[in-house]
Amino acid sequence: MVPAWLWLLCVSIPQALPEAQPAELSVDVPENYGGNFPLYLTKLPLPREGAEGQIVLSGDSGKAAEGPFAMDPDSGFLLVTRALDREEQAEYQLQVTLETQDGRVLWGPQLVLVHVKDENDQVSGHQATATVEVSITESTWVPLEPIHLAENLKVLYPHHMAQVHWSGGDVHYHLESHPPGPFDVNAEGNLYVTRELDREAQAEYLLQVRAQNSRGEDYAAPLELHVLVMDENDNVPVCPPRDPAVSIPELSPPGTEVTRLSAEDADAPGSPNSHIVYQLLSPEPEDGVEGRAFQVDPTSGSVTLGVLPLRAGQNILLLVLAMDLAGTEGGFSSTCEVEVTVTDINDHAPEFITSQIGPISLPEDVEPGTLVAMLTATDADLEPAFRLMDFAIERGDTEGIFGLDWEPDSGHVRLRLCKNLSYEAAPSHEVVVVVRSVAKLVGPGPGPGATAMVTVLVERVMPPPKLDQESYEASVPISAPAGSLLLTIQPSDPISRTLRFSLVNDSEGWLCIEKVSGEVHTAQSLQGAQPGDTYTVLVEAQDTDEPRLSTSAPLVIHFLKAPPAQALTPAPVPSRHLCTPRQDHGLIVSGPSKDPDLASGHGPYSFTLGPNPTVQRDWRLQTLNGSHAYLTLALHWVEPREHIIPVVVSHNAQMWQLLVRVIVCRCNVEGQCMRKVGHMKGMPTKLSAVGILVGTLVAIGIFLILIFTHWTMSRKKDPDQPADSVPLKGTV
Repeated sequence: MVPAWLWLLCVSIPQALPEAQPAELSVDVPENYGGNFPLYLTKLPLPREGAEGQIVLSGDSGKAAEGPFAMDPDSGFLLVTRALDREEQAEYQLQVTLETQDGRVLWGPQLVLVHVKDENDQVSGHQATATVEVSITESTWVPLEPIHLAENLKVLYPHHMAQVHWSGGDVHYHLESHPPGPFDVNAEGNLYVTRELDREAQAEYLLQVRAQNSRGEDYAAPLELHVLVMDENDNVPVCPPRDPAVSIPELSPPGTEVTRLSAEDADAPGSPNSHIVYQLLSPEPEDGVEGRAFQVDPTSGSVTLGVLPLRAGQNILLLVLAMDLAGTEGGFSSTCEVEVTVTDINDHAPEFITSQIGPISLPEDVEPGTLVAMLTATDADLEPAFRLMDFAIERGDTEGIFGLDWEPDSGHVRLRLCKNLSYEAAPSHEVVVVVRSVAKLVGPGPGPGATAMVTVLVERVMPPPKLDQESYEASVPISAPAGSLLLTIQPSDPISRTLRFSLVNDSEGWLCIEKVSGEVHTAQSLQGAQPGDTYTVLVEAQDTDEPRLSTSAPLVIHFLKAPPAQALTPAPVPSRHLCTPRQDHGLIVSGPSKDPDLASGHGPYSFTLGPNPTVQRDWRLQTLNGSHAYLTLALHWVEPREHIIPVVVSHNAQMWQLLVRVIVCRCNVEGQCMRKVGHMKGMPTKLSAVGILVGTLVAIGIFLILIFTHWTMSRKKDPDQPADSVPLKGTV
């Protein structure tokens, strides 16, 4: 009796890897990687205070790292910048330190061993095999457990995977695979796999082993073996293609989904090898700022907005790491890129750059349509449609005197005059202009800069002054003395406004005009004028309150023949005194008191100084009215004495000469004249007074000498008598 079937199933044993030292990190990199670069390999456990130093990456024995490796100083990731070739170099030994600027090591060195994986060996080295030894009875196979074979097994082929044995007689083994696969069996019952298996191509096989005699007859029913191809982590996660930039409106709330990443892994669905998790690499959190602008869900790959606000116009590139094996060590990763553009929204209200304009002065007769002011407003939004503005007059223009015009795409608005101004109706205007956004505003309302006030002052417009005549004429004898009154220029309305007069084109200097009264006099003798000639000057009159308002009229002087000379009858005037140096007072000179015209109220008189040049230099005569004149000193100093001043008085064709006697003297502080005093009879002179004083002093001296001599002689007559007892016996 053949013993019962015995079977033994040996499960494959993974190839043991040497245990890494605690201070060393090991990283696998597939050669000829076809994904995006840089490829983030692993994150180093840098200390939190790493920001105080700089990360230094070097090769073995402290040499500078030369090759495709680098460190991201913000995230602490080790990355490779290009594809690696295992045939060129299969292994890299790196070390990372954190150093200060002076070379002091703050952390490390951290040893990192980088293995370059062969294109056909992207798994972590599981080389499990299955060897099955089978004993059979005479007529029955013992059922076997499934055989597990690793895909992409790196061994020499054909590779032994199991063994069956039929104990009875001469036996030939025959193998059938469903579906057909790379399996074979030899004469000793050894089962082989002839090449690598690929789970993505076929995940399981059903093998039938037949034990037959030499005639091809089965000893028993076929032995069925179930072969399962084990999934190995030999596929890198593949990021989705980089789409166009994702647009996110400004001020979107936190949690708004930006995009959802869906990386694919060709490993067995549902296995740890295809379990992908996500990690946000960039942008990194800002120093000293809590929260981030973006977040990524590690499981779903959903990228959402964080708590930090975004600014319109920003273009941000997000780097998201997709890792299989749920992010555990030994898995593969790819860097996915997402471009985000922050679009503008109408969240800024337009504002004027100046809130106060003016005051602007406008005459009340300015024409409608005149530009009053130009106002400028700005909008901080970026989108042109959001920068369109609308302007309006909010208050200060109930009568519609002002209006606005502007270009639709411009921030400049013009304030113009639409109606005539009136000083009497409103001497000033305060026009408030408001600016608003054409598009609907999102967020807070307009700020205080959304209005601007324009202050307009209305200037009263007065008509130019008018004279009582359009032109003037006067006749004067060529012998008229200086100061002769010719005529008086008057305004047409002397009550409502006052004028100031002046002469223009008085080339000879013959005339002068009183600025206030408008009286035209001869300024000097009319030397050179001929009878029958005319002399034309221009009289200009300016408004006293509004100097810019003026008018003018021609004055024509006709020169007449001099009348026969009349003897001047000097009329003496009582003498008076004036002070020198000059003080602020003078003398009143009146016309002849015996003149019947003056007594009857006729006139007026004109007063001039006599033709003596010295008199005209030292004295000044100013007409007060038609009957009196005012005489003062013209110089600051005039010799103190009595002066006789000739004053010529004329009335119509008559002339008189007054002789004004004036005593010029020095005065005290009270203005009283101090005169010289002569010698008085019976009073001593200075010389006699000095003689008397000297004689008196000489007499006193002689008297004292006699007393002293007498006293000395008395002492000599009685020498024994004490000095104190000597009596004074002198008699004077």
